[in-house]
Amino acid sequence: MIDHVSIPVSDLARSAALYERLLAHLDLTRLVDRPATVGFGKRYPEFWLNLRTNLLRAPADTGTHICLRAPTETAVRSFFDDALALGCTSAGDPGPRQAAMTTYFGAFIFDFDGNKIEAVNFPRR
Repeated sequence: MIDHVSIPVSDLARSAALYERLLAHLDLTRLVDRPATVGFGKRYPEFWLNLRTNLLRAPADTGTHICLRAPTETAVRSFFDDALALGCTSAGDPGPRQAAMTTYFGAFIFDFDGNKIEAVNFPRR
């Protein structure tokens, strides 16, 4: 249903370096570099960073977040641990969760600009 998503960032180089490291855990690589945008994906850009130089940090209570699939629970943990080591903050430690239709393993972070990003793995049944 959704083809791609974009998030605003105040420092494109800093955020691109962060996401290049974090998204590697989710099997996404840096595919496109432009002066004001960077795109990550598997075969084509699915996750974009867009420079917004006057961006104010997003408040934690916006209710908005982006969830990206991880290949394993270990990848979820690595995504989360690297994010915290690189200066992001926790918005929900790695662990099992109950969704509307199934259980899953996920973790949430706030990036440098307050964007809430979740890494999730759905166990095979």
